[in-house]
Amino acid sequence: MNLKIVLVEPLYQGNVGSVARAMKNFGFFDLVLVNPCRLEVEARAMSSHAWDLLENATVVSSLSDAIADSSIVIGTSGVSGSKFDEHLRVPAFSPREVKESLSGIDGNVAVLFGREDQGFNREELRLCDMIMTIPTSEVYPIMNLSHAVAVVLYEMSGMTTGELPLADAFDVRLLHTHFAEVLDDINYPEHKKEKTKLMLKRIFGRACLLEREVQTLRGIMRRIQKNLR
Repeated sequence: MNLKIVLVEPLYQGNVGSVARAMKNFGFFDLVLVNPCRLEVEARAMSSHAWDLLENATVVSSLSDAIADSSIVIGTSGVSGSKFDEHLRVPAFSPREVKESLSGIDGNVAVLFGREDQGFNREELRLCDMIMTIPTSEVYPIMNLSHAVAVVLYEMSGMTTGELPLADAFDVRLLHTHFAEVLDDINYPEHKKEKTKLMLKRIFGRACLLEREVQTLRGIMRRIQKNLR
């Protein structure tokens, strides 16, 4: 499995360097930085012997570019949702539960970490297929960025990759588009569309759809549209 770590607009170069070190500690090497801060002396010092990982990191200007080839996008959040009608942060899974979901499959998976001060905005959360939260004390639930990455990668490092290929990211996006078209075709209530599309995205995300499954679902959607029209 190609699991990449995506840091969205990290503010502190020391954190970025520490993330690179944690990645190398646990055997992960694919780092993507979205509009990062300047990476200079402090980043190099904190990365220690993982400076090569920082030098080879992919730098992009948008989150969409960072996850374009990812079949599953996992957003991390220090604040877990409590209202199921809000959807943005629910359901949330622990790193161990995510590892169990991904075990036995192969494909491109992105794990996102938000800004140190503000995390993710609503639109960024909508891009996530799964939400992951590290169980922490209620007294102080928000972890340092590099510490959170280290905990997640510790869990992921024990994951066994299988031979079941995840559906291609492009085909998964087509599936979501197809469902959106069907919602229009059946005159689904306009005020419910966005929440419903997000709910479907989360359902498909934790299902870890395979290529044949995506094609079967799209075939069902085509048959529904044919009969409606």
